[in-house]
Amino acid sequence: MRVFVTGSIAYDYIMVFPGKFQDHILADKVHVLSVSFLVDSLTRRRGGTGANIAYNLALLGEKPILVGTVGEDFEDYRGRLKEKGVDDGGVRVIKDEHTASCFVNTDLADNQIIAFYPGAMSKASTISPKDLGATKDDLVVIAPNDPAAMGRYAAECTVAGVPYLYDPSMQLPRMDKSELQEGCKGAKILAGNDYEFGMMAEKLGISEEELRKSVPITVMTLGEKGALITVEGKEYQIPSAKPNKVADPTGAGDAFRGGFVAGMARKLPWEVVGRMASLTAVYAIEHPGPQEHAYSLDDFIARYRTNFGSSDQLEALKTGASA
Repeated sequence: MRVFVTGSIAYDYIMVFPGKFQDHILADKVHVLSVSFLVDSLTRRRGGTGANIAYNLALLGEKPILVGTVGEDFEDYRGRLKEKGVDDGGVRVIKDEHTASCFVNTDLADNQIIAFYPGAMSKASTISPKDLGATKDDLVVIAPNDPAAMGRYAAECTVAGVPYLYDPSMQLPRMDKSELQEGCKGAKILAGNDYEFGMMAEKLGISEEELRKSVPITVMTLGEKGALITVEGKEYQIPSAKPNKVADPTGAGDAFRGGFVAGMARKLPWEVVGRMASLTAVYAIEHPGPQEHAYSLDDFIARYRTNFGSSDQLEALKTGASA
């Protein structure tokens, strides 16, 4: 089974303001707001939902095919992904454009002011897994991206019978009921956190329980409480893994999805798939940035056993075979 990963590919520009935004915003002047914050640091990190998921899949021995559009400033990023084992055959460079960029300014109270420039991502609908030969034997991951691209991928997969994981998450606020219904209609897997499942259920006019049973497989992350996987109505409670430290939660959800898909691709038991996903998320939490962590498969298996006990099926990760 090949895994095609679609979603945003972006640079994250992280800034830290050594104070609190609220101390510099006048409540009676917000209608003419004009403020400037001198920051202490600026860090550029590799990110984007699609790229993050592909990166984590590669760490677990998969060869994911990343699908998306980038700018002419992508080459260094491309080299890093290829080095880890990501297939960049589905990444298209848009001439005279920049790779999507997220500018995050954080104050000492962890408040954030964010600006997102889509750049080349706005052309994501010009390439799709269908163009690259995705079949019924493959899996397509549809992660947050340009809305037109997400709609195209879901429609094409539904018509062709290609299984796909649907993860609207960050695009949910702008989706209406019909768009969400179309995205879920042909999905094999629906993913999101507990807040997002609540939002989806409200938009669709059904209960969360009905939503979890409306798609063959749903996976709902619950933060420190772990996750809930529902397969054809049967529920699997997944415990969380223990982080050695908490540096930055950014990218943890994408890492979870990478671990989930990697375990599912090996046809591991659902309890093992969920635990793999929880552990994969922890690695991201322990590092500042969604792609700053790395590990060997031996290290991953040893840490899995420390958290969850022995699992002979995990040897499938090293052999590349299904359990």
